[in-house]
Amino acid sequence: MHKPLRHVRVLDLTNVLAGPFCCHQLAHMGAEVIKVETPGTGDLARQLGADAELNQRLMGVSFLAQNPGKQSITLNLKHARGKEVFRKLVQSADVVVENFRPGVMTRLGLGFETLKQDNPRLIYCAISGFGQDGPLSDLPAYDQIIQGMSGVMSITGDAQTAPYRVGYPVSDTIGGITAAFAIAASLADHQRTEGYFIDVSMLEATLATMGWVVSNHLIAGKAPAPMGNENFTASPSGTFRTGDGLLNIAANKQEQFEAVCRVVGRPDLIVDDRFAARRRAWRTAPR
Repeated sequence: MHKPLRHVRVLDLTNVLAGPFCCHQLAHMGAEVIKVETPGTGDLARQLGADAELNQRLMGVSFLAQNPGKQSITLNLKHARGKEVFRKLVQSADVVVENFRPGVMTRLGLGFETLKQDNPRLIYCAISGFGQDGPLSDLPAYDQIIQGMSGVMSITGDAQTAPYRVGYPVSDTIGGITAAFAIAASLADHQRTEGYFIDVSMLEATLATMGWVVSNHLIAGKAPAPMGNENFTASPSGTFRTGDGLLNIAANKQEQFEAVCRVVGRPDLIVDDRFAARRRAWRTAPR
């Protein structure tokens, strides 16, 4: 089966996670991804991961996880010859992805306005913590900072432990997926006659995934709160310790709640007066 982006060439100037993850998704869809790294140092992720020997070889697990299937080149974009080679590559590329601080590529003489002179239909995607303009745009951003500013940490954990960081780089990952989706959507516009500039803010991308939490707050006036493993839409929900180990339950619907009661040997809970409101709501809900 042919992959949908098999005729697309991507120049990947990104580092660490959000950008490399974006380009990794494009490679999965068949794109030819050329990773452009700084001579001598390369992507910082080459030194990151749980295997110290791989880190010393500049092939850290964190790098390997996000960069398979890519080709590789080193260019010094501060040097005239490096810029010349890069601009030549741009002529045959469909997409450029970078996650430098806003303004860096322009100061190098390689911003979108310059590169579209070499390729008028170029799709240029810039990933940053807070977007290309605005009062926060010049600030550096790490995943944990974005998790905190977006409010994700404030609802992770429970009342005794929050704010907690999510156990993996969720904002970096969301930023990368958002960028990949925007690039794929731009490529799908077969009638475009000029290029696209895509501005991906990790903060905005993370906020967009918090739909129910944000809408409950803004529309229903329900303030977000850390609930641990509980679920504000259903009960019982969470992990429970049993004699045979952990039990993970997500009984969203009434029939699921009743099934749980039977499985745990407590069918009496189905008709317990404490849950009468739940039964009434289930019986009157439209189907």
